[in-house]
Amino acid sequence: MPVYRDEMVVLRTHKLGEADRIVTMLSKQHGKIRAVAKGVRRTASKFGARLEPFMVADVQLHKGRNLDIVTQAETLGTYGADISNDYSSYTTASAMVETADRITDDSGSTQQYLLLVGGLRSLARREHDQRLILDSYLLRSLAIAGWAPSFRDCAVTGKPGPHSAFVVQLGGIVSDEVAPPGSPRLDNATIELLEALFTGNWEQADLAERSTRTQASGVIAAFAQFHLERSLRSLEHIESETRIV
Repeated sequence: MPVYRDEMVVLRTHKLGEADRIVTMLSKQHGKIRAVAKGVRRTASKFGARLEPFMVADVQLHKGRNLDIVTQAETLGTYGADISNDYSSYTTASAMVETADRITDDSGSTQQYLLLVGGLRSLARREHDQRLILDSYLLRSLAIAGWAPSFRDCAVTGKPGPHSAFVVQLGGIVSDEVAPPGSPRLDNATIELLEALFTGNWEQADLAERSTRTQASGVIAAFAQFHLERSLRSLEHIESETRIV
């Protein structure tokens, strides 16, 4: 059987039999891959811990008829433990990998891979507020997939902004001439935060007020779930946690 290797981030795992797992990974060059990792649930497994969700590894596989088979795995990014030890980080990372799983296919995207790895690294290192990291990831991953939102010029007519009506179904900010009645309106602080998250301006994003972050998160969640065509289960846990706090 042909052998190949690539850098991969683990999205999810499922038990298979008594000792094996099916591992779903997003690779740098080969798209999304589902493979069998034999014996990884045994305590003596050499690479079981390297194939847990949120881990980044250099993986060698045999090409199989239905599922490929993992033969080697060397750790590149040990983000799994740091993320999983904190519930908020875990739910945030879960929403990120769920999005990556939904938004990518077998052809994959190097940009999507690098974006996800960068987001998980930032989350594990506690570089920014967890929800800001998630919101920035969602905006950028959707843009790579072809659904870049507009935050200044009208998404329908191209009329230069500023505008305040945000309509998910129309692609973002729209002018009053095309905004449906009752369209939600965003204040300037929220629009500026959305732009900062989209462009990676963390100096500005980190300074945003809590109320501004909350409004921006609501906009981004609605935009993401509209384009993904169904709700993100992991995002529901984050929103529940936010309501409790």
